[in-house]
Amino acid sequence: MKLTHGRAVFLMVAVTLMWSTAGVVTRQLEHARSFEVTFWRSFFTVLSLLVILPFFQGRAVFGKIRHAGPALWISGLCWSVMFTAFMVALTLTSVANVLVTMALGPLLTALIARIFIGHRIAPRTWIAIVVAGVGIAYMYGTELSAGQLAGTLVALFVPLAGAVNWTVTQRSHAQGRNVDLVPAVLVGAAISALATLPLAMPFRASVHDIGLLAFLGLVQLAIPCALSVMCARVLKAPEIALLALLEIIFGILLAWLGADEVPTQAVLAGGALVIGALVTNELVGWRQRA
Repeated sequence: MKLTHGRAVFLMVAVTLMWSTAGVVTRQLEHARSFEVTFWRSFFTVLSLLVILPFFQGRAVFGKIRHAGPALWISGLCWSVMFTAFMVALTLTSVANVLVTMALGPLLTALIARIFIGHRIAPRTWIAIVVAGVGIAYMYGTELSAGQLAGTLVALFVPLAGAVNWTVTQRSHAQGRNVDLVPAVLVGAAISALATLPLAMPFRASVHDIGLLAFLGLVQLAIPCALSVMCARVLKAPEIALLALLEIIFGILLAWLGADEVPTQAVLAGGALVIGALVTNELVGWRQRA
């Protein structure tokens, strides 16, 4: 499938909209909670990717997974942490808290890449890290005073695992071994499902819940992950980073409109600092490269 730049932008916006449905859909669940929510979403993601992957890459993709090097399995482990922490965090705190915390991903990636593979951090990115850190500290301080810090701390594992994932794949690429991220998503979903199965039992999910979680596995995760890889072949990294921020805006709005979950003033203020720092950093970097 050949994409023009305009179609790739449109498709990436659709991807962020699909990603952003997790919060509002989770709020419609009747009985499923915590690890059971994670298990069913990961399970249906595995089933979906078992169909989607051969469609995009042919049956040879499964042979690639069997004979893959350690980088793909490390990437899969990172994906499993992201899948598990994200859904557990959604059951512990507000959608807005989780999404704003996840927005730290690009800045944490810059720090971890600097420490482990020596990537230089531009002065503008250091400033963005400090500003975003102030926003998160303000949000976390408010959560701590309200006794609701646990969910936000769990959400922090998502950008941390994402940063490690990116660093591992970049290091592997520099050594001449590319990591195919879509099969890594399948590995991550399988690990997540297996790891959370014992913690999910006994099952309490209703048929209604399983239908919603199947929707999350297919439409919120499997399909957009495959499409985002296609977009990444056309769009530049700053474009992807900026467009991905739409997930935060869409996610908070959907939870507000569809689940009556109004974001607190602390989340709005902290989130504004984080998103503002990210947008400014990417735009300035883009302009300098141009």
